[in-house]
Amino acid sequence: MISVVIPSFNAEAHLVPTLNALIPAAIEGLVTEAILVDGGSTDGTTDIADAAGMEILRTERGRGIQLKKGAEAAKSDWLLFLHADTVLDADWIDHAAQFIGRIQRGERPPAAATFRFKLDDDGLRPWALERWVALRFMLFRLPYGDQGLLIPRKLYEEIGGFQPMELMEDVDLVRKLKRSQLVMLNTIAVTSAERYRREGYLARGLRNLSCLALYFFRLPSRMLARLYG
Repeated sequence: MISVVIPSFNAEAHLVPTLNALIPAAIEGLVTEAILVDGGSTDGTTDIADAAGMEILRTERGRGIQLKKGAEAAKSDWLLFLHADTVLDADWIDHAAQFIGRIQRGERPPAAATFRFKLDDDGLRPWALERWVALRFMLFRLPYGDQGLLIPRKLYEEIGGFQPMELMEDVDLVRKLKRSQLVMLNTIAVTSAERYRREGYLARGLRNLSCLALYFFRLPSRMLARLYG
């Protein structure tokens, strides 16, 4: 039913928990395929994926490029795009199955779904960032890729899919959806706070906002990727 597509680059430190969260869904038959699209890892990322039985694709580095290739190779009617350092909560299976079921039964029009953002860190700074992400979604329907995206293949293809961009491919895709075509499921996706801890929450947050603003000013994605770091 769902093909999971994960772009990766030197993700061995985070990939195992991400994949472990998908195992119950695979056992229940909700996840029928898992694809790792690697952008040239030099660590044990692909070894972990191979041991987990994932299909491994190799391409040049750049999330948009990697996600696009993964979607093209996927065979299921539903696609779940997930970052390699994002771990879905245990109850994601029930929420995703209910969401898919409502669409398949015609109870609601086709739509995409994202997950509630949470960092694997404690304190006021991560809490404030999590609240900002929730507000950003409520006001602008603008989730980032680290919140995951579950979307029917047909809808994904109708809006043109991911573009081969090095950065902001997630924003570029969701902006093509109407507000009614994007919902947030009541379950969390826990993402690594490693960048925030290393660079500082304020500095990393300002850099992210700068990239978003410059994207809207149509700065080329290659330049955005260099700014993002």
